[in-house]
Amino acid sequence: MLHQPPLILIVDDEPDLLEIGKARLGAAGFAVETAGNAELAFKKARELKPDLILMDIRMPGVNGTEAMLDLKKDPELRDIKLAFLTNMVIPWPGVSSDNEKFAKELGAVKFLDKSKDMEKLAEIVKEILG
Repeated sequence: MLHQPPLILIVDDEPDLLEIGKARLGAAGFAVETAGNAELAFKKARELKPDLILMDIRMPGVNGTEAMLDLKKDPELRDIKLAFLTNMVIPWPGVSSDNEKFAKELGAVKFLDKSKDMEKLAEIVKEILG
């Protein structure tokens, strides 16, 4: 890990989710930064080098899957752990029916469902970071 406490960047276009995530992870002892879109997420990722990025999929402009692929292509950012945190659970047409498999195919370490995983978000993040 790069930071002590670990630094988590939450990327989502829903301000309420950013606040909830920040509160839950902050209460568990994590340092938390937020970004309301992928463009700001790239800027913060370069500047802060977070230990983990939690990324929504459906966002205006660059969506989460495109952002994830772009982050993984960037030599400066590709080693940052990434996980999806979204309401967009699959299957969707043309996509694997397995959320975890889909996430891993894009280079993510985990696929989190906002409707199920927010309650235990801090526990899941601890598990991801080892």
